[in-house]
Amino acid sequence: MKYHLLLIALLFLSACKPALTPQQLYGTWKYLKVENPNETPPDSVGHDELQEAAPSIRFTNKDSLIITWGGKILSHGTFTIDHQNINYTEDIPGGKRKFPFYVSKIDDKNIVFETLGEEGTRVTAVKQ
Repeated sequence: MKYHLLLIALLFLSACKPALTPQQLYGTWKYLKVENPNETPPDSVGHDELQEAAPSIRFTNKDSLIITWGGKILSHGTFTIDHQNINYTEDIPGGKRKFPFYVSKIDDKNIVFETLGEEGTRVTAVKQ
């Protein structure tokens, strides 16, 4: 019985991802792919448009987040981390808007994050 409980505990712990840290995010990440997998049919931004617009997301050690598209700031605000989520508080005219980005993959050079829900967008980016 103890063996089975130990095995279950080990399987559970090995399935858990380590929590995301701000240090993993700091820097600028150039978008390689932007997908809308929940649309019917699924949609994505074309390669040529991504090359021309050169979108990116930048995380600073002041916990700010800046998204650029076409050489202009598309969105900016602050972020916090909650396990595998980036909780983004966007500064908008007249107030703030909050929403999470779920990080499904991250290493030293690549990140995949997405907004969840019906109109969710998945972004694959590389660290510059």
